Amino acid sequence: MTTHEYDVAVVGAGTAGCYAAATVAKAGYDVVIVERKTAEEAGHIACGDALKGAANFPDAIPKSHIEPSFTNTEVDHGQFEIPSEDVVLDIPVPGEIAVIDRLKYGRLLIEGAEDAGVEFHYDTVVQDVTQADDGRVTGVTGVHKGERVTYESEVLVDGAGALSILQDKTDFSGATFDTNVRYSQFSSAYREIVEVDEPVEWSDALVFKPTKRAAGYLWYFPRTPTEINVGLGFQMNEEPMKLVGDLRDDLRQRPEFENATVKDKLGAALPTRRTYDSAVAPGYIAAGDSAAHVNPTTGGGIAGAAYAGQYAAEQAIEAIEHDDHSEERLWRYNERVMDHFGGRYAALDVYNVFSTAYDLDDLMSLLASLPGQQLSEALYSGSSSVSPALAAKTLWKARGHWETMVDFYRTKRLADRLLAHYERYPDSPERFPAWKIRRDRIMDDIYATTGAEPKY
Repeated sequence: MTTHEYDVAVVGAGTAGCYAAATVAKAGYDVVIVERKTAEEAGHIACGDALKGAANFPDAIPKSHIEPSFTNTEVDHGQFEIPSEDVVLDIPVPGEIAVIDRLKYGRLLIEGAEDAGVEFHYDTVVQDVTQADDGRVTGVTGVHKGERVTYESEVLVDGAGALSILQDKTDFSGATFDTNVRYSQFSSAYREIVEVDEPVEWSDALVFKPTKRAAGYLWYFPRTPTEINVGLGFQMNEEPMKLVGDLRDDLRQRPEFENATVKDKLGAALPTRRTYDSAVAPGYIAAGDSAAHVNPTTGGGIAGAAYAGQYAAEQAIEAIEHDDHSEERLWRYNERVMDHFGGRYAALDVYNVFSTAYDLDDLMSLLASLPGQQLSEALYSGSSSVSPALAAKTLWKARGHWETMVDFYRTKRLADRLLAHYERYPDSPERFPAWKIRRDRIMDDIYATTGAEPKY
């Protein structure tokens, strides 16, 4: 068996992993990224390609380095198609947006991490986690081209993606790390890159459309006017969809896709849940998809994962410099994630919970009644303001579905309460249990109001 020793070991060469490793390397520490794919395949990841928050990225891999993968920066709004209501909603999308070539982006990420001094070990399948007697994570074991290999580290960064195997293998008893994770909190998604003959009319928009069930949607994101990322997904607790067949059926109904050519196809699991309550344990930090750092209503998570990687690295460096790998030392990472986007994503998850409790026709009538700005705020900010006049106008448009509409506004107030509670995220593990109890009481009110099955 071959043994490697590093200050920090990172599992996974995705966004969070590359930014974490690059940050560590630029600080002068030894770091390795362990990646199961080959060097040729690394960076090839299923993604919707829509990048929300494209204006800023951490300095470890500057935006200028990855910007050549931004293929469409003209997108400035969303369109939500509701065939049952014969409505297309125009949805403002706040902030800078880009649609990217995900494979090119992934390769530029790896190149940027290599430039920073990161070492990559490809074609290495991690199989287990090593822990000391006191529970501290000390590294991982795996197989590289048939040979057993061990990586010893002071801090392990889990960037292994949704439903990370590292979390199945780690004993988190006595730690704050969030183990309330189930398949029902994830979606199964499939996407194709499709080339069409003529430029689409909606090349400046992200196009969404409901699937035949409530807990899913189709997307059409234009990388260029003639190259479109098309895909769909469904919650894993729902009856499985025929992803390929259902996508094909919708493409056949859209004349712009006649004679289209499929250039690439790929599937993945995607978190559609709130950010982990805590993503640290002694010697261990999870970042990106492996800690559900994804907007649960849209699936967007690239920019958040980049910053989570930076925050994880900076906390790992502090732990190394103080020779202290405890949760207390790593806790600041949780605070920074919650302050940046975790609290907002938890509030957005409330609308995801809401959607599971209602008939699809009721939901579509509700969406068709909502003003675009309010829908945008519900999708992206987790909170929105509603004047009495606007509420009255919306209720009138939703006549026949008033009960659903009233429940929506009650749920919105609860989402605001939840967001306010996340703004008081604790500053130490000792205060964490009391904070969770109060959070869970708000969630109980949400389940009672919506009638939804508990998600957590």
